[in-house]
Amino acid sequence: MNRFLPFLLIIAVLAVALGAGWYLKRKAVAPIAALPSANVSASPAAKPSGSIDPGAEPPHALGPPDAPVTLEEFGDFECPPCGLLHPELKMIEREYGSRVRIIFREFPLVPTHSHALAAAHAAEAAGLQGKFWEMHDMLYENQKAWHDAFDVRSIFEGYATRIGLDLERFKRDSTSEIVELRIFLDGKRGHSLDVKGTPTVFLNGREVPFESLAIDKLRALISAALPGTRP
Repeated sequence: MNRFLPFLLIIAVLAVALGAGWYLKRKAVAPIAALPSANVSASPAAKPSGSIDPGAEPPHALGPPDAPVTLEEFGDFECPPCGLLHPELKMIEREYGSRVRIIFREFPLVPTHSHALAAAHAAEAAGLQGKFWEMHDMLYENQKAWHDAFDVRSIFEGYATRIGLDLERFKRDSTSEIVELRIFLDGKRGHSLDVKGTPTVFLNGREVPFESLAIDKLRALISAALPGTRP
C-alpha cells in the first residue's frame, strides 16, 4: 500500500488543480452570461451617437439649423423613386417653411445606376460655387433626359452653364479631391446608419418607412413631430 501512496497523492493534487481551474473559468464567464437581455435585443437603429459618422460638413441644407423638424435624405440622382420624391420635398419646403430643415446626402448606387456617381460629382462641383440646390433640382427635373445617355458629361456641363456656373471651374471641380471626399463622407454616414437603398429619409434621426414617403403620410409625420401638435 505504501508503494502506491505517492501515486495517490499525485492523482489527488491533479484532481484539486483541475477542479479549481474549472471553477475559476466558470466564474470568469458568468458575468458575460449575466449581461442584461436588453443589450442583446436592442434595435440596430439604436446606436450610440459616437458610432454614427457625421457626413460631409457643412451638409447641403435648406431651412434653419434650429428647425423643430429635420428631414435628412440619402439620395441618388439617377434613382427613379428619388425623382418622384423630389417634388414632394419641394412641396414640404414651401408648406412648412422655417419649421422644417431638409438635408441632402449623396448616396449614389453604383454600379446599379451608371450615371449616379457622375451626377453626384456635378452637384457637388456646383456646390463649390454656391449652387448645389440649383444643380440638384436640374438633375432631378431632367432625370429622364440624361438617364439613358451614353455620355452625360456634356449634358451636365450644359446644366452648369444654364444655372450660371463658371464652366471651366466646374469641369475642374467635378474631378477634385474635395468633391470625392464629400461624396465618400456622405456615403460613410449612410452606411453607419444602415442605409441600404434610396431614397432613405430620416425624420429627426428616425428612419421613415418607405411606404410613409407618400406626401400625405409624410405631412402627417411632420405635423406630429412639430411642437404643440397632439399625437
